[in-house]
Amino acid sequence: MAEEIVGKVLSIALRSEDNGPMQEVTEVDAAEDGGLSGDVSSSPDRGITFLASEQWGEVTRELGVEIPWHTRRANVLVEANRLGSLIGRTVSVGDIQVKINAETKPCGLMDKLQAGLKDVLKPDCRAGVYGRIIRGGKLRVGDVVKAHA
Repeated sequence: MAEEIVGKVLSIALRSEDNGPMQEVTEVDAAEDGGLSGDVSSSPDRGITFLASEQWGEVTRELGVEIPWHTRRANVLVEANRLGSLIGRTVSVGDIQVKINAETKPCGLMDKLQAGLKDVLKPDCRAGVYGRIIRGGKLRVGDVVKAHA
């Protein structure tokens, strides 16, 4: 199976509660057909979310503010230009494998956290992607993200 290096994990964050603050961690357990240990539960198909660091930089420059990447409420910040091409593919990150299902659509909460954030996240899959964890294990800052054909 052909592999493509996408980037590496720069940071990991967990949602403490619905609409609650995010907590950054250096490693986390990921459950097959589940989510991340300590994160608010969601459907298995949305068990984990990824955000591209370059696109987050575009977002903050357009807004003219410096806000933490996890304001987006994503779980994993990846050192990458874009992640939209991963939709429909499987990625390996550390011990885990994830089937990337779709683009993460920005919700109204984004504008409550930062005025204008929802609209600047809309183009070009800037809000990131989400997927189903198909093989569980450890996920760590520094892990390489690899996409499979």
